[in-house]
Amino acid sequence: MAVSTSPETPIPVGEVSRLIGGWIDRLGAVWVEGQITQLSRRPGAGVVFLTLRDPSHDISLSVTCYRQVFDKVADVISEGARVVVHAKPEWYAPRGQLSLRAAEIRPVGVGELLARLEQLKKSLAAEGLFAADRKKPLPFLPQLIGLVCGRASAAERDVLENARHRWPAVRFEVRNVPVQGVHAVPQVIAAVQELDALPEVDVIIVARGGGSVEDLLPFSDEQLVRAVSAAATPVVSAIGHEPDTPLLDLVADLRASTPTDAAKKVVPDVGEELARVQQLRDRALRAVEGFLQREERGLAAALRRPCIERPQRMVEEREEQVTALMERGRRTLGHLLDRADSELTHTLARVVALSPRATLERGYAVLQKADGAAVRSPAEVETGEELRARVSAGEFRVRVGGVQGAVGGPE
Repeated sequence: MAVSTSPETPIPVGEVSRLIGGWIDRLGAVWVEGQITQLSRRPGAGVVFLTLRDPSHDISLSVTCYRQVFDKVADVISEGARVVVHAKPEWYAPRGQLSLRAAEIRPVGVGELLARLEQLKKSLAAEGLFAADRKKPLPFLPQLIGLVCGRASAAERDVLENARHRWPAVRFEVRNVPVQGVHAVPQVIAAVQELDALPEVDVIIVARGGGSVEDLLPFSDEQLVRAVSAAATPVVSAIGHEPDTPLLDLVADLRASTPTDAAKKVVPDVGEELARVQQLRDRALRAVEGFLQREERGLAAALRRPCIERPQRMVEEREEQVTALMERGRRTLGHLLDRADSELTHTLARVVALSPRATLERGYAVLQKADGAAVRSPAEVETGEELRARVSAGEFRVRVGGVQGAVGGPE
């Protein structure tokens, strides 16, 4: 419960410590899992002091237990071992310290660790952290490689030597961290995040040599797996040897079986690339030469064609055709003109033969009245009427002396 205090009515330090101890005493015993970072067994002392640490977080608690409790597991645990402790929280009022009083200590076996890892693996896989579509492609030629490894370790040497042997100009940004033990996880996470924040780093390699299942446990830690999954820079996992498969291998963008294999997969071999460039140049040269040869053959075949060897031949052939068509046109037009002339001559002859003038030339005359109308019947004229008579050579005037009936009729 909250305590009412004020600047005028403070409570002593001892009372605060006593109240905290009272609240903690209300807590029951709990099972706690952690990693032993410090172990103190003084000869003749009846109490053993431990420091239990959370491998994923920088949090530790002091643990005390009676010697007979620790002696039951003294042969199977040591510093760095993972244990499960059944303990009750205790508050040491004089110094204001919290600790756990252990009543039972159990080592975490390899089988149990593997079972937990398998459960964690299924849980992370269900979240999609191991999905193939999350994998980022590695650059063909990284200019700067981030390397997270142990200080002066064989893994560091293998990566650096093999990478520089394959591509001498490659550069590294190395972060040396503990790769096993209680401090491994937070420092590896910090190194990965630091390198990921550098824009010039193209790829990050997390490397470690082989070891036991317990030694490789930091690289299956959930916090480390999530940190690698969140990295924007491609991450290569090179942990242990071929049979070792920590969870980091599954979340990384590329898994290398060994640190040496990581160097081979991340950095191209300069000799192989030069040979490949030469092969491509030779292939391109052959392609160009083949193309030129085909074009030369096609050009030679085109030059051998008659129309190219003697271009005027086409004009000459067309000239003969044009001449023949012109002659044919002239003959056709001549026939048409001759036929038209003959028809015109016959028509003119018929017109001349049937014209009134020809009739007049045969001695006939045409009588016309004063208004120009031709006289066709005696009944159309009157006695004494003046008419105009047209003959072949001209015309003259006549006067009607008397009118008789039609020709052949009675007078």
